[in-house]
Amino acid sequence: QGSLLYLDALGAAFPRALAPHGTALLRWSPRCPRAPAGWLLPTLYCTPAPAGALPSRAAALRVQLLFALRQRGLRVLEAGLAAELHDALAALRTEWPRLAQELALGRLSPQPGLPEGLRGQLQALLTPDAARAAELRAECARGFEGIVRRLWPQLEVVVVASAHGTERIYCDALRQADCQGLPFYCPFYQAVGALLGVNLWPEEPVPQFLLCPDWAFCEFLPCPGEEEPQTVLLDELWEGREYGLVVTARPGEYRRCAGEVLRVAGFHKQCPLVKPVRRESQTLNVRGESIPEEQFYQSLCRALGMWPGARLVDYVCVESNLLGDSSGPCAPHYEVFLELQGLRDLSEGQRYKLDQCLQEDFPVYKSFRFKGSIGPLRLHLVGAGAFTRLREALGSPVPMPRVLQEEQLLRLIQSSVIS
Repeated sequence: QGSLLYLDALGAAFPRALAPHGTALLRWSPRCPRAPAGWLLPTLYCTPAPAGALPSRAAALRVQLLFALRQRGLRVLEAGLAAELHDALAALRTEWPRLAQELALGRLSPQPGLPEGLRGQLQALLTPDAARAAELRAECARGFEGIVRRLWPQLEVVVVASAHGTERIYCDALRQADCQGLPFYCPFYQAVGALLGVNLWPEEPVPQFLLCPDWAFCEFLPCPGEEEPQTVLLDELWEGREYGLVVTARPGEYRRCAGEVLRVAGFHKQCPLVKPVRRESQTLNVRGESIPEEQFYQSLCRALGMWPGARLVDYVCVESNLLGDSSGPCAPHYEVFLELQGLRDLSEGQRYKLDQCLQEDFPVYKSFRFKGSIGPLRLHLVGAGAFTRLREALGSPVPMPRVLQEEQLLRLIQSSVIS
C-alpha cells in the first residue's frame, strides 16, 4: 500500500517522473540485496540492485553514483537517507576525474569494498560513453554549485526517506548548494521500525504525513505531560496540539514509546495530518537542563549567522562526562564538533557565540552557567570529510545521532580534530 500511494502521489505531482529507468537510487542496504527500495516496479530504476548490497558503504554509494551519471535523462534522484545523497555528491567533488574515465572506458576501477566477483558482474552492465564523460568533465570543471541540475537537466525531484531530525541538516545543505532549485519529497513517516504514514503532497516544502490507521496501532500522549498521563487515539486528536507517540507495530509486539513528538497540522477527510517536531530521546542533559536536539540545532544556526562566510557541513555534540579525564578539570559541559566550509578557523569571540546563543534560548542553561554548575561549551573544528568517514566507520544504514551517547563515536570524531 505504501509503495503504491507513493508512486501515485509522485506521478500526480510530476507526470514524467515515472519514466522507465528514469530514477537513480543512492542507498546502502547490505542486508537487503533485493530490487531497489523494494518497490513493486523495479523497472523504474537505472540502478542495479547488487550495487546497494556491497559490504562497504562508500563503495556502494560510489558505484550507484556512477550508474546514475550514465543516465543523462534522469527524472528522479532517490536516496535512502539524505546523508547518503550528501556523501555521494561529496565523492563526486573529489573523484570526478576518475568517474569520468570509468564512464569513457565503460570499466569499473578496482577499489576497497568492491569484491572482484561483484565488480565483474556490475562492469558487464557498463558500456563506454565518451560523450557523457566529456560532459561530466566540463560541468565539474565549472564548479559544484547547482551541479545536480547541470548534470541531469531533466531532473524533477529529489526523494529522501527522511527530511526531519538528524537528516534535516543534510537536506538544508543540499538545497543551498548541489541541489539548488529542486524540490525535496519525503514520502513516508517511520518510527521504531514501523511505517506509520505517507506524504501525499510532494510539492509542499514542509512534509506532513497522513497517518494510516491500519498500518500500525498508534496511541498519543498529550504534551506537556499530565501527572497521570492517559493515551488518546486517532479520532481524539486536536489540531495544533503536540503529542508523544506510542506504537504497537504488529499484533503480539510490545507497546512502546517511540520517543517522537508530533504536531497535528490538520485533517485529510477524517485522518490526522502530522508533522514531526522533535525526538525526546535526543537531548543534552548534563545537569537536568534537557535541551532538545532540534532546538540546539536552531541555536547553532543562529550562531552560524554570526560567523561571516561560514557554511555548516555537519556537527555532533557530546556531553563531557563521556570524555573522562580528557575533558579537563572544569564542570560538566558540552563538546561540539563542527565541519565548516568557507571558514578555516574561529576566534575565541566567535567560539563563544554558540554558548551565548544557548544561554539566550534556554534560561535553565543560562542559570546553570551563571552558578558554575555547567562549564563553558567547547567548540572544535574537524577536517573536511571527517563525518563522511565517521558514517563509513559506523557501518550503519540508519541516521547518525546528533547528540552522541557512545564514547566509541566520540573517539572517531576526535581523530579528525584540527583545532
